Amino acid sequence: MSIACRGLIKNEMKTTIINRLAEIERSNDIKILFACESGSRGWEFPSPDSDFDVRFIYVRPLNYYLSVSEKDDQLGFPINDELDIYGWDIKKVLKLIRKSNTTPFEWLQSPIIYGEQDDFRNELWTLCQSYFYRKTNINHYLGIAHGALDTVINGDEIKIKKLFYVLRPLLSAKWCLEKNTIAPMTIGPLLTLMPEYLQTLVKDLIVLKSTSAEWFIIQINPKLRRYIDDEFKNCTEGAKDLPKESFDTEMLDTFFRNTISRYDD
Repeated sequence: MSIACRGLIKNEMKTTIINRLAEIERSNDIKILFACESGSRGWEFPSPDSDFDVRFIYVRPLNYYLSVSEKDDQLGFPINDELDIYGWDIKKVLKLIRKSNTTPFEWLQSPIIYGEQDDFRNELWTLCQSYFYRKTNINHYLGIAHGALDTVINGDEIKIKKLFYVLRPLLSAKWCLEKNTIAPMTIGPLLTLMPEYLQTLVKDLIVLKSTSAEWFIIQINPKLRRYIDDEFKNCTEGAKDLPKESFDTEMLDTFFRNTISRYDD
């Protein structure tokens, strides 16, 4: 696993994260195939008090999978020192990809990479393209946006963190609907879907968020609120008539077997 970390993370925290991942590998008898930053830092709109949300994909030795018993497929650890870290077994990740789950789609696009094996990320990302289902992705993102929008108080007041939990998923849903491709993880490309005057407004909010606590409350600009309401309706209506799709497991099974064979010690 490469110890080079790509992306803008302070050296001290970067070293802490890389050392922690190495310790997790040793103590759990796993091979970490890919590790990245998720959450607001990965989405490129962090606050000063944002946690480091480290996510990783791992594989175990072959014999672990050759069992009639149900096996754990994830590793979680207590949050400490602003570090929130957990990982998923490659088998779990591949099952989620078959369901067109957005989480692995996002992890693989993260701009902050703490380590990866060989060409693992590119190979898995290529595989993901065959398992993109617009309706599932749109409805997932709209659900996140709806939940965050429910936190609005007094008609137009919302925590700045929650506003971005409305905007990014909503724009992701719009991207999936209009472009019929997996939505980008980072906020930059998603903003191109908005009118220029709203892009400027949101970019100013990103700057404000970068210097404000996550609980900081703002008023939603009326024009931005109208845009949110209109696009929420458009995406909801647009997803209704999309055709149902299903995916087989042949390519996933092949990837799973090849991964185990490559890293089985």
